[in-house]
Amino acid sequence: MNEHLLLQIVFAPVIASLLILFTRHKIGRKAGWIAALTLLYTTVLLCIAGLRIYQGSIIYEAYSIGPKVKLDLLADGLSLPVALVMNLCCMVLAFYSMHYLNHRIEIIYGKADERTRILYYTRFYFLYLLFPAGFMGVSFVTNLIAMYFFIELLPIPLYFIMGAFGYIDRHRIALMSFCWGAAGATFFLFGSLFAYTQIGSFEISELNRLAGNPYITWIILFFLIGLFTKMAVFPLHVWMPWVHAEHPTCIAGLLAIYGNVGAYVIVRILILPLPEDFKPFGLPIMILALFTMVYGSLLTLAQDDVKRFCACSTISQISYSLLGLGACTLWSVEGGLFFFLSHIMGKTILFSTAGILVYVTGIRDMKEMGGLASKMPVTALLWVMGAMMLSAFPPFSSFPSEWIMFTGIFISGTQGGSLPLLIAILGVSVIAFTITYTFWSVKRIFFGPLNPNLSKDAIKDPPLMMSIPLLFLAIVSMALGLYPKPFMDLLHSVIKVL
Repeated sequence: MNEHLLLQIVFAPVIASLLILFTRHKIGRKAGWIAALTLLYTTVLLCIAGLRIYQGSIIYEAYSIGPKVKLDLLADGLSLPVALVMNLCCMVLAFYSMHYLNHRIEIIYGKADERTRILYYTRFYFLYLLFPAGFMGVSFVTNLIAMYFFIELLPIPLYFIMGAFGYIDRHRIALMSFCWGAAGATFFLFGSLFAYTQIGSFEISELNRLAGNPYITWIILFFLIGLFTKMAVFPLHVWMPWVHAEHPTCIAGLLAIYGNVGAYVIVRILILPLPEDFKPFGLPIMILALFTMVYGSLLTLAQDDVKRFCACSTISQISYSLLGLGACTLWSVEGGLFFFLSHIMGKTILFSTAGILVYVTGIRDMKEMGGLASKMPVTALLWVMGAMMLSAFPPFSSFPSEWIMFTGIFISGTQGGSLPLLIAILGVSVIAFTITYTFWSVKRIFFGPLNPNLSKDAIKDPPLMMSIPLLFLAIVSMALGLYPKPFMDLLHSVIKVL
């Protein structure tokens, strides 16, 4: 198990995906279990790797694909915790998806024969497993072109899953998601090629040689435009409300990871190797992040559709991490990354619970809900926990992550003049918007009179296979919130160079 550890983590989902593809007629609905157990296996491998790294090791694996083509993988205190939490969310959603997917296929393809419906079921999991493979690749590769490949891999399964299983106008929005994803990856490729022309290498470890380069501003700008497109930063956010609201809810957490992982890439390829050259971008990034936080919050407050509500909140939440990265202090960067991981856990729970509401009630409009807590107490508990995680309430991990991040932002503000300090104060104030829209949604959905148009007999909590994985993820967030030290020690072992 310990041999070729990182290679197994990256490619085990690919092997499982191909197994599902080539045996789809035989395995049928067992495809969901193959996907979920594969991700359970890679989660165990990540825990083993994490123990080794926490004890002071760094795991480096070098593989030659051809004479000049290498695939080197690195797990350290930065990449490992990021990969572990992302993989954990993927595993949870693989279990959650089994019932949800049957329901979605019944709605869209209910008139098809059983063989056709099973083919759609296996197609979903064949595509689904490409997501964790892409996330693990982005986390561990040491080469910009390899990172570009894994970033570019992610829009492909999103396009096909969106087109086959999405909601309103799903084919058009699938194309929209692919085009925006490809555009962001293209800018990333331009930055990589530009960097290569200056240092003659695509290795991330060589990027520090760009320090002071006359073209460094343009190189960083290309990377940032590409990553800001993925992160839905204003004004590059226009795809997020459509794509995030209309995709099948069982991959909502994956799309949150897809948007958030740009924070890790910024730290890995820009902040750590080029801290001084990145600093001039810090204040503009903080201003842009603050504007996106406020805009996303106001947009969320205007929503009645439960899925679009979650989608718009993602725009605001992603930029919290970006605000921390822009401050460019040790604590703000560590806290920003910790918040990114806390956010994807919270958004996985909140958006998946929105999927449960649609699964049970068949409606998306929060104005037509109300009083559901008495009929769906477990679902209500999950939504409240998701709201607490997004609002940074203890004991969840978002509380210490925001505390650490804003401590670093205020340090930046006290050292950088009145404008950074004002941004820090306003950034903290935006949390009030988050608390308002998350707990207002709790009141609208779960309290008050029950809609008489809903069948009282049909309204109940979903199968345990949908709720237990989400409760498990909430417990993980609680554990990190109550005892964040090992997690922060891992991040600090790499980011301390700042």
